[in-house]
Amino acid sequence: MRLSNNLMYQGNINKILENQQNVANAQERANTGKKYLTTSEGPAAISQGMLYTNKIETNVQYSKNISQLNGRLDTEETILKSINLNIQSAESLTIQAGNGSYDASTKQGIAGELRELQKAILSLVNTRAEDGKFIFSGYQDSSQTYAYDSTNNEYVYGGDQGQHKISIAEGVDIKSSDNGFDIFEKVDARLNVVSNDGTLTPSLTKGTVYVDKQSEFDDFHKDYYNPDPAATVTANTINVVITAGVAGAPDQYEIMQDGLPLVPAVVGEYTDGETIEFAGMKLSMEGSAPGQMDFELEKPKKENVLNTLESLINGLNDPLLSEEDYQQVLATGLIQLKSASEQVVFTQASLGGRMKAVSQITDSNSGLDINNKASRSDLIEIDTAAAISDLGKQEVALQVSQATFGRLANLSLFDYL
Repeated sequence: MRLSNNLMYQGNINKILENQQNVANAQERANTGKKYLTTSEGPAAISQGMLYTNKIETNVQYSKNISQLNGRLDTEETILKSINLNIQSAESLTIQAGNGSYDASTKQGIAGELRELQKAILSLVNTRAEDGKFIFSGYQDSSQTYAYDSTNNEYVYGGDQGQHKISIAEGVDIKSSDNGFDIFEKVDARLNVVSNDGTLTPSLTKGTVYVDKQSEFDDFHKDYYNPDPAATVTANTINVVITAGVAGAPDQYEIMQDGLPLVPAVVGEYTDGETIEFAGMKLSMEGSAPGQMDFELEKPKKENVLNTLESLINGLNDPLLSEEDYQQVLATGLIQLKSASEQVVFTQASLGGRMKAVSQITDSNSGLDINNKASRSDLIEIDTAAAISDLGKQEVALQVSQATFGRLANLSLFDYL
């Protein structure tokens, strides 16, 4: 009898303890939201859930990278917009400076305005990021982007051609900056001749060459300029050869390149002092036949906007320039300012494309984050309503076991007599 009572008591106590543990587990699941309290309860689900957790944490870092990237792209966009506005203002002033009625004082006033625009552009291209690095210096971002070289009297780029990138998704890196070389150093300079003064034979006393119609000259230059490094030193020399007329015939000129006739041949009558218009150029010569004037096609080159403005400012401040040379200064400045503006706009377009890509990747990351969290939730997280319901169920079971034990403990054989 005593053994039977002990077994009954022990069995009920064990049941109560089991139900208490079930209540504690259900309460912990409800509080933590975890479906499994130990790895042994669901090793496969917990392992898979950890993989999703890693993806979610990686996505958090991508979100931080995107925030940093957006900040840098927004900053660059603002700076480029300001640079372009200053370049366009310089273009307007250059056109204004072409007014033939302006005296030296007025030209100097325009030069002063251009100097202020140059200072503004210099400040903008040397902008630093939030970490103190120069944003347009490429990988050399500890070096100032542009500085004035007093030895050569020109503005020199101090960075390289590197472009920083930021990872914003698996396998997706977006350029976070543009280097100054690509934006400002790849600007085409005006195609021109090496010197406006021709090289003359003794029979000619004066000879000048000025590009008057740029588009025509550009076509000629592109067709006839010889870029081969192994070419002879006279490969790009244009010759205007004057020959005396025979038996009362007028003198003749022929335009050649490196001593060879052009195809088709370019010939005509030569009159002392008159201007020959050819391929967008005005060729002026004085003197008698026979004679020859040589000039050289200038090698295509690049020029940054700061040096373009420097040349413009110097030309406006030089009262000794002839009107022809002054107009050449303005023509060169205007063409190169336009090219500089176009290069900035091209970079802005590229920047806009990257910003759009970032927006699309952001949406994609958000979608993946939702999917990853949902998948992890299905594997290792408990439904809150189900957890609360289970907790209530376990509490009732505990209460029932406690009440049953109390009633059984008070029973004796005499209760049945």
